Amino acid sequence: MCGHPHAHTHTQEHSEAGHIGAPWSCIFEGSPVLELNVGGELYTTTVGTLRKLPGSKLAEMFSSSAKAYTDAEGRFFIDRPGTYFGPILDYLRSEQLPTHHILEVYREAQFYEIKPLVKLLEDTPQIFGEQVARKQFLLRVPGYSENLELMVRLARAEAVAARSSAVLVCAVRTEEDAVLCADALRVLEAEKRSVVKFGPWKAAPQVKDLLDCVKMDITAQGYQVHYEQFSERTLRAKHFGYFYTFVFIWW
Repeated sequence: MCGHPHAHTHTQEHSEAGHIGAPWSCIFEGSPVLELNVGGELYTTTVGTLRKLPGSKLAEMFSSSAKAYTDAEGRFFIDRPGTYFGPILDYLRSEQLPTHHILEVYREAQFYEIKPLVKLLEDTPQIFGEQVARKQFLLRVPGYSENLELMVRLARAEAVAARSSAVLVCAVRTEEDAVLCADALRVLEAEKRSVVKFGPWKAAPQVKDLLDCVKMDITAQGYQVHYEQFSERTLRAKHFGYFYTFVFIWW
C-alpha cells in the first residue's frame, strides 16, 4: 500500500543516509513537487524536472522502480555535494548554463549523466583548457602521476621537525636534453641525492609549462609548494636549466 512521502512506517529500513522508504511510484501518487536534501543543501523541484532526461542517472534515481532515501525530516536524500546541484536543476529547468564553479558543476553533471550539459561544459574555455589542452599534454609526459606521488612521499619523509622540505626535480623536454643531463644525474646519484625525473615528452609545452603543471597539481592536493632553479656547485652551469627544487612549506 502506498503512503504519504513524509510518513515513515514500521516497515522502513534504516541506512546511513536516513531511511529507505516506499518505491517512487507510490510517493509520486501525491504531489509532483519534491523537497530534496542534497548533501545538506535543500532544494524544491518537480518529478518532471528530475526525469527530464530519460536514461540519465538522475532520472533513474527517481524512476518508479527506485527506492526513496529520506532524511530525518522526510526529505528525499542524495548523498552528493549539494552546492553544485542547483546549477544542475537550473539547466534541467531552463537550459541555463552555470557561470561559476564550472569544473565542480562539470563533475556533478558527469556523475548524474546529464550528457547535454556535460557536452556544453566541455566547450567552455575552463573545461576545454583543462581536459583537452593541459591533460592531453600531461598524458604525453611518461610517469607524470607516479612522479607526483613520489615527490610528495619524498617531501613528507623529510618533514620531521622541519619547517620545509626540498625535492629535487630534473625536467628534460627532448631526448637530446636527457643525454646532456645524464652525467649530472650520475653525479647526484653518487652523492645519494634523490632526483625525480620528468621527460622527455613529445608535445609543444616547454619545461616551465611542465613545472607549472606540477606545482598546480600538488597545490590542488592541499600542499603549499613553490619551485626555484637548482644552482648548487655540484652541477655545471649548462645543467642549471634542467634542475629545479620544489619547496614544500609545512608551517
